This record gives sequence, structure tokens and C-alpha cells, in this order.
Amino acid sequence: MEVNATAAALLGLLRDGPHTGYALAQRAQQELGDFWTVTRSQVYRELAAMAAGGLVRADETGARNARAYHLTAAGRSAFSAWLHAEPGPDVVRIPLLLRLAFVEEFEPARLREVVVAQRDEHAARLAGYEQIEAAARAAGAPERQLLTLRFGLAYERAVLGWFDGLPEL
Repeated sequence: MEVNATAAALLGLLRDGPHTGYALAQRAQQELGDFWTVTRSQVYRELAAMAAGGLVRADETGARNARAYHLTAAGRSAFSAWLHAEPGPDVVRIPLLLRLAFVEEFEPARLREVVVAQRDEHAARLAGYEQIEAAARAAGAPERQLLTLRFGLAYERAVLGWFDGLPEL
């Protein structure tokens, strides 16, 4: 069974053992949220579809209607097929750039506020990534485990460079 990227992300998160839908949504946000958005409703929708397709097995409903999902052999195979396929083109969705496409309609004072706030957010994210990198290196994490983090560092530095090169608003 061929899976979409969101389903594949969930299968990947299930490789280390069973999780409830709620736990998967939390892990997706923590581990993937800086570069891949997965909503809670997507998690439950994909889990239901994957269970119907035999990619995951659901436990009986437990406390608070929670049920753990287990990766099946078919799910592991579908994840591997997705992982090794061509990733396809990037999809870029940057809310600030969408607004800047209509910059002539922006009130100048509000534009300055938005740009400053966005720059501050990116600076804070870079500082957070730098702390994560320092901790990972201190713990002896292999370089291959830092690939997405290195992208995040480069991205935030590039975005901050772009902000710093903007004309006076």
C-alpha cells in the first residue's frame, strides 16, 4: 500500500514501539513540527486509514478511549518504500511572504511591527537550535543524527540575513 507523507511520518514515529494517537500527535509536533505540520485530526484520520489498510494494528480502546497503535510488517514495508522513493518537490508556505506579496496594501507601522516580530521569532528559534546542537554535540550525537538540525540552523541564519537586508520599512 502506498502512503502519503503524513502517514509515512506516523509510521516512522511508530518504529520504536506503540503509541496512542494523542502521543503520536505530540511526538510529531516535537520531532517534526519545525519542518512538517501534522494536526491532531490528521493523525487520527491517517491512523484509521492505516489500520484499515493493515499498516498498523490498534489495541482495544482503553482509558479515556485511548488505544495504542502498533506498526505491522506491512506498515514497516510501506514506510521503507516511501522512505526510499523520490521525495518530490518542496512545498513552501511562508505566511509572511504571502502578506509581503501585497505589501502595497500594508499600513507602514503595522508592517514594521510584523517584520520585527517575525525577525525576533526567527532569532529565538535559531538560539534554541544552537542550544540543541550544543547539547547533542556534548552528548556525542553522530553527525547523521543532526541533519535536520543543521538544515534548521542554516535556514534560520539565512532568514535572519534576509531580514537584516530588508530596506528600511
